[in-house]
Amino acid sequence: MRRAAESQVTCRNLQKLTLFARKGVAMRLAILARLFYWNRKSMRLSRRGFVAAVASALLAGATPASSSAQNAARTVTDEVGRAITVPAEAKRIVSLAPNLTETVYALGLGDRLVGDTNFCDTPEAAKSKPHVGDPQNPNIETIVALHPDLVLATTSINRVDTADALKRLGIPVYTSDPHTVRGMLDSTSHVADVIGADRQGAEVVGKLQQRLEVLHARLNDRPMVHVLFVVWLEPLQTIGQNTFIADALRWAGAESVITTDQPWPHLSIEEVVRLQPEYIVFADDHSGAASEIADLRARPAWRDLDAVETGHVVNINEEIVRPSPGLVDAIEHLARDLHPEVFAGAQKTSREEARELLTVQPGCGERLTTCAR
Repeated sequence: MRRAAESQVTCRNLQKLTLFARKGVAMRLAILARLFYWNRKSMRLSRRGFVAAVASALLAGATPASSSAQNAARTVTDEVGRAITVPAEAKRIVSLAPNLTETVYALGLGDRLVGDTNFCDTPEAAKSKPHVGDPQNPNIETIVALHPDLVLATTSINRVDTADALKRLGIPVYTSDPHTVRGMLDSTSHVADVIGADRQGAEVVGKLQQRLEVLHARLNDRPMVHVLFVVWLEPLQTIGQNTFIADALRWAGAESVITTDQPWPHLSIEEVVRLQPEYIVFADDHSGAASEIADLRARPAWRDLDAVETGHVVNINEEIVRPSPGLVDAIEHLARDLHPEVFAGAQKTSREEARELLTVQPGCGERLTTCAR
């Protein structure tokens, strides 16, 4: 991930874009981890390109939805304040972001998904859906040809222009805007509601809430572990305290050694040596912690870190950067890596405990705190 030079061409043009530097996953993780702002300047496509796409779709006689899909239409407001008209139950959904594709599947509605993006890879079935292009530059004609009655977008990686173009074609676009772990839960509920799957949404979110409460109870009396979350290795870049990833770390009983309001600050290895983080955290599915440790120990400055010497290097699933239900899995796994003493004697996983808690106290999820600390 650290050496994916091909991703730099795009990433250097995007302010506040988190860069993950490993081949094959660098571009996908970088764009996913840009995390939650709707950039109307640096991410704006040319208006001429959109006008051409819209005109082409209209000339082709494409219609976004059948007349039956308009029955029992209702108006909802999305998470950026746009009012959209949607059918009572969406039957043909196009997702423009990996986290939203994952959310649709988590709700058990994968059969309603008629299209997603080139980056949508979770679950495996998402890869076989018709693709509409990448999240930042989807093909408008392809979207229209799929006849969606609902398109799902997010402020993290989709352009305002895309939503505007689809709106002009009469296709409703629901845009999510989560900034925290709790915001992810809220967005999951909202997406379920706009699809017309309230029951499935309540069930999924309820279970996720229970698992987070179990984790919170386990870690409540434990001191925070100070970590360095590596966004980019050369030059070294990490996370600020107000980012989505920082909130996920807090739920796992950790906090960054860097305290700054800058979202993606750069720092020197000398500063890291001075701060001596207890753990170093990478986000990558495709290499193990052992290879990370060996790589860092081969670097003269990094080998001076106690965390490298003691092997306190964690390679967490890339779900940690996605505001989707899989995020809770990543948080649980990270908590186990950072607090092994808490889980060493555990006979049950957090997921199993949550299932029992949900059975005994079905309403306790409502008491979920905004953050684990």
